[in-house]
Amino acid sequence: MTDKTPDNESARLDQWLWSTRLYKTRTLASDACKNNRIQVNGQKGKPARQVRVGDRVSVDRGSLVQDVEVKAILTKRVGAKLVPDYLIDHTTEEVYAQATAVRQANRMGAPAREAGSGRPTKKERRELDQLMDESAIDLEAFEKFARAMSKK
Repeated sequence: MTDKTPDNESARLDQWLWSTRLYKTRTLASDACKNNRIQVNGQKGKPARQVRVGDRVSVDRGSLVQDVEVKAILTKRVGAKLVPDYLIDHTTEEVYAQATAVRQANRMGAPAREAGSGRPTKKERRELDQLMDESAIDLEAFEKFARAMSKK
């Protein structure tokens, strides 16, 4: 008996992640595996690892950890409407809501520019870099910077 299984019973992990649209490119899927962001049945998922029907795959995307189950083997990328035929998403709605809240909080903390104001000038970039480098933000300097940004 051989350890090899027929092609229709297993697929490479990075290929399956790309095919089911969990990653935009196969390279990104492979890099995620190499950076320990993918687990298969609780174990580290290497790019060449074979996944089979019934395997649980955990995908760590920073603030979101998706938990999916392999429903069917896939090696070619399919349309978004067909993805539910190949995986079962066990990620709860609370996890998705929490990840959305974290993304929104991160977006709110970033300095914003008015739409259409264009790229910052060299002087504005220096001021912004200086603001970000200081350990304690000077409120007066920040307000001056904010006023300069809103004038445009």
